[in-house]
Amino acid sequence: MTQLDRRSFLAIGGALAASTALGSCRSLGGRPAPRLPKQGPLSLGVIGVGGRGADNLAAVSAEHIAALCDVDAGHLAQAALKFPSARLFADYRSMIREMQLDAVVISTPDHTHAPATLTALRAGLDVYCEKPLTHTLEEARLITKEAQWQRAVTQMGTQIHAGDNYRRVVELIQAGAIGRVREAHCWVGKAWGGGELPAETPPVPEGLDWNLWLGDAPRRPYHPTYHPAGWRRFWDFGTGTLGDMGCHHLDLPFWALGLVRPISVQAEGPPVNAETAPTSMRARWIFPDVDLWWHDGGLRPLQFAQGLLPEWGDGTLFVGEGGLLLSDYNRYVLLPEPRFAAFVPPAPSIPSSVGHHKEWLDACRARGKTSCDFAYAGPLTETVLMGVAAYRAHAIPLK
Repeated sequence: MTQLDRRSFLAIGGALAASTALGSCRSLGGRPAPRLPKQGPLSLGVIGVGGRGADNLAAVSAEHIAALCDVDAGHLAQAALKFPSARLFADYRSMIREMQLDAVVISTPDHTHAPATLTALRAGLDVYCEKPLTHTLEEARLITKEAQWQRAVTQMGTQIHAGDNYRRVVELIQAGAIGRVREAHCWVGKAWGGGELPAETPPVPEGLDWNLWLGDAPRRPYHPTYHPAGWRRFWDFGTGTLGDMGCHHLDLPFWALGLVRPISVQAEGPPVNAETAPTSMRARWIFPDVDLWWHDGGLRPLQFAQGLLPEWGDGTLFVGEGGLLLSDYNRYVLLPEPRFAAFVPPAPSIPSSVGHHKEWLDACRARGKTSCDFAYAGPLTETVLMGVAAYRAHAIPLK
C-alpha cells in the first residue's frame, strides 16, 4: 500500500473540497458572547425529514418543532402530518434566516452537511448533524473551528456512542485488560460502491427541487439512482462505505485509545473510478502508538482466516500484548477465552448516557458538553476522510 503523510493530506483535502463558498471559519468582528442557559422546550428546525431524518425528528419530537425543511415535498408532507404547526421550507437558508430558532438537526446527504452546518453556526444556532460530519477534509476542519468559535453546543449522529457496551469496552481497554494495544481493526460487510453515471435523463419527480438537492455539487441531470439513497456511492455526494459507516465503528477505538489524528495513512482497493466509490477497500492509519485498520465489502482482518476469532458479523478487534478483545455494537468477548476464564472486569466507571439526542438537547439548554461534540467528531471525521482521500489518490491493488 502507498503511504501518504499529513502534508500530502492537506493538499488532497484542499483539492477535494466541494465548496469554496464556506470561506473563513471565523466571522467578522469579535467572538460571540457565551449564551445563557434556557428553560423549557427548545425551538428546533429540522433539515432533512425523510429516511434517517425522520428517525432524528422522532428523537427530538418532545421539543418545539418550529420548522421542517426538505427539498422533497413528499418527505415534507409526511413529516408535516405529525407537526402541523411547523413552518415548511424547501431551502434551509430561508428557514434559518426567517425563523427564530435555538438549534437545528441536519440529516441531509453528506455533500450538504457542511454548508447547512456552517450556515446554522454562523446564525448563532446549536447543531446536531448526522455522520460523517462533512464531505471533505477541508470542511471538517472549518466546521470544527467554527463550532468552537461560536461556542455552539454540537453533536454528531453516532448514536451507538451512547450505548453501554461501548462504555464497557472502553473501560476494559483503558484498564489494560489485554495489555498495550498494538493494532485495532474495524470492518463492515456493507458495500456502498460500484456502478457508473446513469445515461438516462428521466424527468424530475413532481415536488423534488433538484437544484436544491444538488447544492454546491457539480450540475447533473436527475436520476432515481441518486435520490433518495443511492447517492452514497457517488463521490460528488458521498464517500462510499467508509464514509457511511466509518464514524460509527472507528468511534470505538478512537474513544478507547484516545486517538486524535493519524501521522499517515495507507489505502488499497480496486482501480479508482472517477465517479463512484469501490465495492471493497482497506485502509490503515498509523498513529504514534497504534495502527488502526478498516476493511469493508467482505474484507476482514487476517485473524479470522487464522482461526483466532469466532463467527462474528461487523465489528471491532483490539489486538493487545496480552490478548484480544472482539466487539460489536452490543457485545464483546475477551480472547482466547481460557486465558480470561477467571478475569474480573473493572467496575463500571463511565456513566450511562441519557440518550444520544437527549445529551445534546440537555446540553443546549444548560450550555453544557456532549460526548460527540464537533471537537471530538471533527478529528474522527477527518480520519475517515483521510482514508477516502488516500484511496482516491492511489489505486493500490488489493492483496
